[in-house]
Amino acid sequence: MDESLQVVIRTHNPWLLEPRTQRASLERLLPDPWVPRSRTLDLRSGAQLLVGPRQAGKTSLIRHVLARQDAPALFLVAEEPRIRQLCASPAEALEELQGVLTPETILVFDEVQHLGDAPLFLKGLVDLEPIRRILVTGSSSFQFRAKTRESLAGRARRTRLLSFSLAELSATIDADLLPAMREQALSDLWRRLLLHGGYPAVWHGDDPVAELHHLVEAFVLKDASDLHTIVHPSALRTLLRLAAADLGNLVNMNAWAAQAGVSRGTASRYLEIVAEAHVVQLVAPFVGGKRAEVTGAQKVFFLDNGLRNTLFGGFGEIANRADRGALFENCVFCEICKSAELLDEILYWRSKNGAEVDFVIRRGDRLIAVEAKAGALAAPRLSRSARSFIDAYRPAVFAVVNSALRHDAKVDGVQVRFRRPWEISGLLAER
Repeated sequence: MDESLQVVIRTHNPWLLEPRTQRASLERLLPDPWVPRSRTLDLRSGAQLLVGPRQAGKTSLIRHVLARQDAPALFLVAEEPRIRQLCASPAEALEELQGVLTPETILVFDEVQHLGDAPLFLKGLVDLEPIRRILVTGSSSFQFRAKTRESLAGRARRTRLLSFSLAELSATIDADLLPAMREQALSDLWRRLLLHGGYPAVWHGDDPVAELHHLVEAFVLKDASDLHTIVHPSALRTLLRLAAADLGNLVNMNAWAAQAGVSRGTASRYLEIVAEAHVVQLVAPFVGGKRAEVTGAQKVFFLDNGLRNTLFGGFGEIANRADRGALFENCVFCEICKSAELLDEILYWRSKNGAEVDFVIRRGDRLIAVEAKAGALAAPRLSRSARSFIDAYRPAVFAVVNSALRHDAKVDGVQVRFRRPWEISGLLAER
């Protein structure tokens, strides 16, 4: 191993000279206070892919897990030019790393999207050392996900980590609070998520708005422009602002492209890039065929309210905002995404006569429908749209997420749940 590689590896693995300090070194790198994450890592042999947006806490989660393991760990940060050079060949990389590897060493590849052909490299590693445990993080997965499915089929497990969820943040509330005080604390957390989102740096920092502006620049300039050769960065910014302004509405790609001054194909590609960077998510319609339904148009949501408000809307108090309903719906969507299982589909439903259900989660042959109501409901009332969907599709659960009411009922034999935002994860956990 040459001196330049040794310097890079020692910088990111300071415990190599004193292996007994690994646990303490990893603990020192964790944010304080630590917010427990709901996603877990699979430490079986083979590769575990942990994907998600920049600065969502992927590396921190790995450090937290490895600080509780006895096995040695080796972090290789793909943003380092010397690490990218090392990873040109799986066989040569393993040969060059022999001096710092044991059979038990857990290999961690951080920000792997910076490698030229990450899926092929990881496939080679797993094939050469099938019992090796490998953890991989990646923030922008554009042109990476499909290749991963092809070349790592049967060799890797995949988990997505987004910014803090309300369920995760609720662990920071004093466990000794009386029930009424706990409800108030949860409501306060929700209002903060509605405005500033859940990114760790935003949550723990002194200036959340400045942190959010930094994150937007990181996504636009570093993830998108640097990694994907964006020819028209101003057009990308315009498209992001249009998506933020049309939050929860149907995407009109032709109109967006015209306003951004690019072709429809370029606009679609740019939107795909920010979707693969886990900034926005396009939601397709649920089509069951039992009603005259919207079948093609997609809706756009952001995966963090703070990013959306940075791009459009600002940070004024919720009660005074014209977009409070859209913010509530988007934040419900975020919570669903953070609690959903890997193979869950998140869709919306709209009939051609105007009936609509905000979200339909398809889990195999099981449906969970969700309506988001920003107000504090005083009584358990279902909309005509909800009743129409229940009559047509008989979901396992129909949930109405609102600010105040908790109530259980049955409508035509279907379980109907009125729940507060901090109970969304429990809804999705029902079997």
